[in-house]
Amino acid sequence: MHVDSERQRQQMLTEPIGRLLFKKAAPTVVIQLITVIYNTADTYFVAKIDTAASAAVGVVFSLMAVIQATGGSIGMGATSLISPMLGQKRVEDASTVGTSAALMSIVAGALIGALGLVFLRPLVSLIGARDEVVPYAVDYARFILLAAPFMTSAFVLNNILRSEGQAVYSMLAMISGGLLNLAIDPLLIFGFGMGIAGAALATMLSQMTSFLIMAVIFLRDRSIVRIRPKYIGRRVFVYTSIVRMGVPTLFRQGMASLSSALLNIQAAPFGAAAVAAISIANKLYMFVRHVVLGVGQGFQPIAGYCFGAKRYSRVKKVFWFATASATVICLCIAVLVFFFRAPIMAWFRDDPAVVESGSVMLAFLCVTIPLMGFSTYVNQLYQSLGFAVGATFLASCRQGIFFVPLVFLLPALFGLTGIEAVQAGADLLTFFVSIPFLIFFFKKHLSAPDAEEKSEK
Repeated sequence: MHVDSERQRQQMLTEPIGRLLFKKAAPTVVIQLITVIYNTADTYFVAKIDTAASAAVGVVFSLMAVIQATGGSIGMGATSLISPMLGQKRVEDASTVGTSAALMSIVAGALIGALGLVFLRPLVSLIGARDEVVPYAVDYARFILLAAPFMTSAFVLNNILRSEGQAVYSMLAMISGGLLNLAIDPLLIFGFGMGIAGAALATMLSQMTSFLIMAVIFLRDRSIVRIRPKYIGRRVFVYTSIVRMGVPTLFRQGMASLSSALLNIQAAPFGAAAVAAISIANKLYMFVRHVVLGVGQGFQPIAGYCFGAKRYSRVKKVFWFATASATVICLCIAVLVFFFRAPIMAWFRDDPAVVESGSVMLAFLCVTIPLMGFSTYVNQLYQSLGFAVGATFLASCRQGIFFVPLVFLLPALFGLTGIEAVQAGADLLTFFVSIPFLIFFFKKHLSAPDAEEKSEK
């Protein structure tokens, strides 16, 4: 049975903010955590092989980030268009955008996978694999590239479901894939003796499972947006609009890939233990970031619906509620991680050099983790409401505009400690830049009276 789009719209515009945000954010937080599980499970089990294998997972993470950036940018581009369209009751137009985005994701994922497999060995060397790490990185990257079309498509379908407020369905799909990954990771790595290739194969099968479940949801009309051949966009404008609105995500996640590669390259002279430590600390940091993104992805469709319906005061309320919620969560996590950072690192890889370096990096990150919610949601506010230029700039800050100079400057000044402090420094600078952007946005775009108030005059 097709979902009632008008009932969904009224829920977005009238239900109390706190309850609505919890209902929409809870599934998206779970989805984000499942995404972390894909990476963290591999990191944990592969670390039991040896330090070089653990370093290889960190190196290939930057390649996975490219795939995720591609799917995420197409998906977020579609989301930024679909939510306001649904707020304006333009369901047919939303279906055209959704179907066109799904087609784009399959084509883009296939191209990335094919090119990556052709240039596999030079590719892993380019992104930071050295000496004993290269064979592990090649074995791991091969399956990740084969999974690329499924990964990009899953990101798009997930985003479309989330944009219409149906994140529970995508949550179930992602949970299924995540649980499968946890179950077969140790079986393939150790039981079948596949080593690091087994971890990558487990990830590939898990991503395929999540994609297939979400595809069935759309084919059985369990969503507002319809994915059908008849809705494939015939005009170039449809695709350029998706790309334009997805550019901020492409910059944000593409920069994540670049920053990860640069960090690995800078850490490589300090040995495999340094690369492994940074990889593990980054995975723990990404756990927190994905929680923040999950809350933000619950906030975005609400903001999109309300902005499309010209309910500007409600957009501001949901922004502040989401920011306050994420800040409290991040503060609690930062305190726990700070006091238990060494045991946490040792749980992944009980190597003194890995534990020492990773603990220092986690200490730096704990200082800026509580600021993450605010800077992330300012960026998402710009993007979800269709302001691509400001969103692109903000998305480029933390792992591009600020990160790239710091990744060269700090190691030159402070050696390995400088490498460990790079991400925290970039996050701090991004927080300060986000403040004037929010003030400007509120005054420029959210200061007009709500549509209902205008109609009463």
